[in-house]
Parts: sequence; structure tokens; C-alpha cells
Amino acid sequence: MDHNINHRKTEHIRLCLTENVEGVNKSTGFEGIQFIHNALPEINFKHISLHTHFLNKELQAPFLVSSMTGGSELAITINQNLAIAAEEKGWALAIGSTRAMLESDTYKDSFLLREQAPTVPFIVNLGAVQLNYGYGAEEVKKIVDLTRADSIVLHLNSIQEVIQDGGDLNFENLLPKIEQVCHTLDVPVGVKEVGFGIDGMTAKKLYNVGISYIDVAGAGGTSWSQVEKLRTKDPLKKAAAESFNNWGIPTRDCIISVRSKLPEVPLIASGGMKTGVDAAKAITIGADIVGFARQLLKVATVSVDSVLETMEQIELELKMTMFGIGVKNLGELKNTKRVSVMGRSLLNENS
Repeated sequence: MDHNINHRKTEHIRLCLTENVEGVNKSTGFEGIQFIHNALPEINFKHISLHTHFLNKELQAPFLVSSMTGGSELAITINQNLAIAAEEKGWALAIGSTRAMLESDTYKDSFLLREQAPTVPFIVNLGAVQLNYGYGAEEVKKIVDLTRADSIVLHLNSIQEVIQDGGDLNFENLLPKIEQVCHTLDVPVGVKEVGFGIDGMTAKKLYNVGISYIDVAGAGGTSWSQVEKLRTKDPLKKAAAESFNNWGIPTRDCIISVRSKLPEVPLIASGGMKTGVDAAKAITIGADIVGFARQLLKVATVSVDSVLETMEQIELELKMTMFGIGVKNLGELKNTKRVSVMGRSLLNENS
């Protein structure tokens, strides 16, 4: 079992780096959001602030290194490079599923990153479905204790599990088990999808049992049914996966839906985020933090400096967007009217 998990993690990285694993004819929906340029911003670009807070810690920018990997030799290099860069830039850091850490001592260093990222929010990750396969609050607490994490996020990946060879398919009665984890742990528990999105009604059910924040992980980026399609040897699963190559809720729609049901709950926008302009759009419609994954994965195989360069570009793009509409902090960005959402301009409303 140990070898199978480690091998699967390596394959996931390889496929995400080398193959087209995005959904077909599926976008984040952010093309439906346009900013209205302000020719006279009347602010100093150098005074634009990206500072915010998450999990009771300060961030230098509203960004998260999204959960990607762990549990393989290559994952050690990737995660350590990401952790060092996240600490330097003041981004939150999340890692891939920690199930492999409890089931194998091999490559445990890919999960033990607190020394590389001592001050930023550090989030570990476990598939929620594992709560139906022998994992409970005690095992989850062990993961948090071993990693010294600030939080754990439970990921929901039902469609992926069906296509994955040997996938775990029993998603029955998970909500009360998630509630037990929330009430047992002394750190915040979040929930995320893996690229198919979370809607407002589902998010509210999760919040009502104790979930502290939602990472929508919407459609428009990596499709894990397509990743598993490339891995499986089962021709029936390969064929079925093709029917799901445009499955999921666009990230834009997830943010709007969740925010409408949960106005105050911390909300992470991830799923197909590529630029700082995307991040600005997400924040404008309700996100607090924006998660990046594949944009950082390839450079994380190279060096810390390569990761830092990509992070700096994303930050610059966000600042340029804010300068272009004349806002100097994230609060003003959230409330700007210099935006058109799905053809509806807010510029002249109540002004």
C-alpha cells in the first residue's frame, strides 16, 4: 500500500506538469468580469497595500499556495521550495493529502515543513472520505500535531475517486463525521473541493456543523477526472471520464453562490487561478484569499528563486489592477464599483 500511494503521488505530479489536464470548454467564468479603467487613480502606486489576515496570522498578500502534493521523493523538493518561498513572501501554505504520511514513513519530509515556514499560516490536508475508511478525529489530530499545522482542510473529491483505480467510493453520512472532527480539534477545520466547486447551499451545511472556512476550488483549472483518466488502465473508466471533461461549477459562480449564503465566512478562491488579475476579480466578487496551484508547481521543481519570481509577478499584477482602478488596499478593492460583472456595470449605481 505504501508503494502504491507514493507511486500515485509521483504520477499525479508528472501528469500535471506534462499533460493537458484541464477541463474541455470549461472556464473559471472570470472572462465575464471586467474592470473599468480609471485614468486618474489619484493614489501612489508605492502605497498600495496587499496586507491581510488569515487564521489569525498576518499575510503580506492575500494568497495561498494551494494543496498540491506530498508523499513522494519529488514532492519533498517541491514542497520545501514552496514553503521557503511562502515564508519569504508572506503567503499562506497548504500541502497535499497527508494520508500518505500516516500510512508510510517514506517521504515524510514532504509534509514536515514547519521549519521552512515558521510564521505563515500552514494548512495540512486530508480527504474527507477517509473518515469512512478508518480515520477519525484521533487520526486527524495526530496529523495536526505531527506537522504543527495551524489548520486542516478536508477535501471533497467524489468524481475523482470514481475514476481513480482503487478509489474510495463511500461518501455516505460524512457530514456528522466532519462535525465530530470540527468539535474535537483545537485548530480551525476548512473544506475544499479539488476542481469541481462548492456551491452556497453545500457550504452552509458545512459551516453549520463547524467548518471555519471554505475553499471553493471551482472548475476552470485542473480536472482531476482527467488526471485519473490518464492514469487508469480500465477502458470503461477512461471512456466515462471523457463525459466529465467539462464537469463542475465555474470558480466565479462558486464564489458568488457561497458568499450569498455565508456573508462573513472566510472564503478562499481557487480553481484555475492564473494571474493577479484573476485574483483581483475573485476578491471583487467576495473572496478573501486566492489560491494558486499549477502556476507554482512547475517552478517549484526548479528552485526557490523560480517560485519567488512567479509569486512576485502575481503580486505585481494584482497591484497593477488596483492601480488601474484607483484603490489602495484590499478593503477598497472589495467595495469598488469600477467593475462589470456579467455585463452589469456597478460604476454608476448609487453614485
